[in-house]
Formats: sequence, structure tokens, C-alpha cells
Amino acid sequence: MIWIPVVGTFLGLMIGILINVPFPARFDMYVALLLLSLLATLFGGIRASLENTFHTGICLSGFGSNLILALTLAFLGQQIGVDLYLAAVFALGLGLFKNLSQIVRLCMPQKQA
Repeated sequence: MIWIPVVGTFLGLMIGILINVPFPARFDMYVALLLLSLLATLFGGIRASLENTFHTGICLSGFGSNLILALTLAFLGQQIGVDLYLAAVFALGLGLFKNLSQIVRLCMPQKQA
């Protein structure tokens, strides 16, 4: 069951690359934040699933709130001429790597003493 979201995300990214839908360059930062939020949520969901604490509502609301906050920071930063989106990149990236390290720990076999 854990591999369903991973395979779905991979297939979605591959389809997106193959279709190659152009969008204006001014949206690059927003698309990057969207993908980073998606990956952070994906890894958080996998970690929660491995810990048997996964709840769909929490996962979706976390994705939505992270995305809204990241996009708001990016937009406000553009308005005032400050790279506030970097705060969102840092926070989402930190969460992504934290979840990945927890996944690795949960998947490693436990040594018996």
C-alpha cells in the first residue's frame, strides 16, 4: 500500500514531463514550491503510514496549509522585493529530509540485543 502514492507521483511527474505544458517563467517559483510541498507531503504520508498513524484528512490539510503558506510567502516576497520564498523552501526541504531519514530508520531491520 505504501508504494501506491510513490508510483502515482512518479507517473504524474513522467506524464507532466512528456506532455510538456508550457507556462510563463514568472510562475517557476510557484511550481517549484508546489512540487516541494507535494514531495514533503508524500514523504510525510509514507512515514505516517509506516508508523501506523496515517490519516487522510491530516495529510490533505497539511498539504493545503503548507502550500498556501509557501505560495503566500512567495507572493508577498515578490511584492516587496525580498526572496521570502527561500524560507518556505528551507522549511519544506527540512521537513522532507527529516521524513526521509525517519522512513529509512523505520525500514531498517532492528538489531536484537
